[in-house]
Amino acid sequence: MDKDEFSRRVLEAESSLYRVAKTILRRDEDCADAIQNGILHAFQKIDTLRDVRYFKTWLTRIVINECYQILRQEQRQIMSNGSEPTVQENYTIEEESMVLQEFRRLPEQYRIPIELHDIEGYSVKEIGEMLSLTETNVRNRIFRGKKILRKILEGVI
Repeated sequence: MDKDEFSRRVLEAESSLYRVAKTILRRDEDCADAIQNGILHAFQKIDTLRDVRYFKTWLTRIVINECYQILRQEQRQIMSNGSEPTVQENYTIEEESMVLQEFRRLPEQYRIPIELHDIEGYSVKEIGEMLSLTETNVRNRIFRGKKILRKILEGVI
């Protein structure tokens, strides 16, 4: 894959990468960092991509790893400072729908597979590869996450 094709494919995946990063990190600054670092690592390791057809899946996995790296760094800073983390939400109740607010409160293990499957359109198999889960585990997490969300919304609405 040459530099121009790499750039084109990155631009095609950009909005999807942002939504996935936002699901994990929530802060725009952290999302931008994760995506930039992910793209840089992908470019440096392009020779490890086995099949160009799976470029977007491969790149998404790299960005997910970068998101987790940022979370680990923040956790280390919190531990070394001895202070409590501060949550800076970039949205208000007026800006977000009730469903989206509750969706963001779902545990990450359910939120990410639902985001990748229902919003980004990845197959269960691709999600399993990205998250190092079996297809059955991915299906279960999607099912359980939706069930939890449904129960929460029934109590709220």
